[in-house]
Amino acid sequence: MKILLLEHPRVFIPERCNDIANTPLSSSLLTGYAAGMLQSQGHQVEITEGYLDNLSYAVIKQQVSDLKPDLLGVHMVYHWRTDVDLFSFLEEIKREKLCPYIAAYGFYPTFNFAEILRECSAIDAVITGEPEATFSELADALSGRAGRSNIPGLARSDGTGNISHTPRELVEDLDSLPFPVRTEAMYRLPEVNLQGSRGCYGQCTFCYINPFYGHGSRWRGRSPENIAAEIDMIMAERGVKDFYFTDPNFFGPGRQGQSRALHLASLLRERNIRFGIEARVDDIHDETIAALVEAGLRHILIGLESGKDDSLKRLNKMTTVARNEQAVKILRKHGIEPNIGFIMFEPCSSLEDIRANFEFLRRNDLLNNLPVTANVLYHHQIILKGTPAFKMLQGEGRLELPPGATYEGSTTFVNPRVAVLADIMRQITNFLFRRMSGIWSGKEQEPRDAELKYEQINEMLVDLFEANLRALENGKLFTDEEKHLVVQEAKKNIDHMLEV
Repeated sequence: MKILLLEHPRVFIPERCNDIANTPLSSSLLTGYAAGMLQSQGHQVEITEGYLDNLSYAVIKQQVSDLKPDLLGVHMVYHWRTDVDLFSFLEEIKREKLCPYIAAYGFYPTFNFAEILRECSAIDAVITGEPEATFSELADALSGRAGRSNIPGLARSDGTGNISHTPRELVEDLDSLPFPVRTEAMYRLPEVNLQGSRGCYGQCTFCYINPFYGHGSRWRGRSPENIAAEIDMIMAERGVKDFYFTDPNFFGPGRQGQSRALHLASLLRERNIRFGIEARVDDIHDETIAALVEAGLRHILIGLESGKDDSLKRLNKMTTVARNEQAVKILRKHGIEPNIGFIMFEPCSSLEDIRANFEFLRRNDLLNNLPVTANVLYHHQIILKGTPAFKMLQGEGRLELPPGATYEGSTTFVNPRVAVLADIMRQITNFLFRRMSGIWSGKEQEPRDAELKYEQINEMLVDLFEANLRALENGKLFTDEEKHLVVQEAKKNIDHMLEV
């Protein structure tokens, strides 16, 4: 049968420009893996890159009309609001009979399938969790190869408001999956995305990686040989040398995880590639990092999250401040300056917590790079459905949901002074990210003496954070007008510093 998989257009929302956790990076390969599985079953599969190719819905509609697919799969990505444009487009596709069956998949629909099925009648089903086997069985059912009832991993409405859903078991052997299909748009990215593992052995309160895969989820890794074979295929076909592992946790747990990483490093070293990874700090071991750097490791994201042990316990990181600092030292010893995940403002933060976070960042020289500084001095905890934090706050009666929505919640800061600083920094850093977006994307010319100006802005942000934190610690109560003046003065200074 003919199947079209759609990466739908996404709209930039200025006030959320620095909120990065709407979907994990690993979701970038969901469509490719689904396409690989469907092609292996003999189906004709095409992928439309509505987002990366910046396509309009009019162009996408024409592609659907030309192909006349039997099944339209939509990788639905949450981008900070109900996607009325996407729902309207799908309703139009159904109304004009351009495709008889539409299924959504991805992290957002996995946790919010009931609301999505209620809001968009054009969507016949939602594929939850890992999509490969469910897509394959759904395609078999639609093509008449098998019955349609009771497909695990498929959520459907009976038309009267009742929704049926049976979770699917995990894919036990990731090596058994066909390699993902990659589009030309994906090959235009600076690095080719790879997935070497799924899941995580951590249980952080803000993360929904494991809940996405389902009950009993755990870290599962592909064999180093299978990963190397995929890299060989890509290098042979495309001649590329730069890769990025989208795994939320590159390393498996414990000694076995370190041994696997060392074995993979030995295989990658022979291929003379460059790559990046993401990892927990407790997996940063000197011997393993040395081997990975020799094999081509050039950059890494580690989730530090906090500079205070009490906060790390609240976030259920199962790490310590000392371990955070040790990981940074090991990486720098081997020439890697880490990119970091950090939650400056969590719902229960006190001013003492914020001070500890700030001093931790300053003590470990993590406030010297403008994009990093702007991120860590602002970032608050995002509360999405599926995370333990969402469930906990909901159970405590502290979760706030906007009318008619159930996917992203919010909560007030326990400490009102923390709320003041969080609001000030959010406004200023969002302005900076909007102001710098054209420059950082290469679409606009850098100002004269760019590095010096970036250093000045970086210093201004650090000094501003410190000054307002100290004022709050000393008991100052900011009026709305005083907050507004602080933000406006900072915006004016940023504009002045960035004059060409």
